[in-house]
Amino acid sequence: MKNKKITRKITQGMYVLTTKNGGCIVDAVLQISAGDNPLIAVAVMKKNYTNELLKKHDTFALSVLGMDVNPKIIETFGFHSMKEIDKFKEVEIGEVEGINIIKNSLGYMVCEKLDMIENETHTLFIGRMIEADVLEDKEAMSYGYYQEHKEELLKVVTEEGKTAWICTVCGYIYYGEEIPKDFKCPTCGVDNSFFERK
Repeated sequence: MKNKKITRKITQGMYVLTTKNGGCIVDAVLQISAGDNPLIAVAVMKKNYTNELLKKHDTFALSVLGMDVNPKIIETFGFHSMKEIDKFKEVEIGEVEGINIIKNSLGYMVCEKLDMIENETHTLFIGRMIEADVLEDKEAMSYGYYQEHKEELLKVVTEEGKTAWICTVCGYIYYGEEIPKDFKCPTCGVDNSFFERK
């Protein structure tokens, strides 16, 4: 049996990825070269609207989230699509090199897109850092911390009297006594092993 929850132990942070007309929460970010303009790689789920936008545009930014980030930022960029709401109206933003960055963050990296690598579920976007700054010198939020404290951070509310299954990755709620064996989260795509009964 594969217990895929072990992947939560991979050390990674929490970021808001933005590009023209959109953005989303990401956790798979890596510096892959050094120098004055290092290469930064970020993996974005294919079914995410931001993936579609990134393929059209040449620049993206990553805002690094801290331990004391406003949960509204995670909720807005993690659980909604720009097809539904204008995420940038929901939080305080700034603009660098024509790209929106999150003001309530530890800092940002703006990158010029150089390459894309496709796999089954995600696209790996590789960019060269062209601008960056540290806004606050505080501890960054890790993906592991987010997973352990998600209920406090997001305060998911379920309907009273109904059995709820909550996706531990994105917070999507499925109602029913049992969750179907072949069920996949319609928001983030994970299988039913990532759902917890409440």
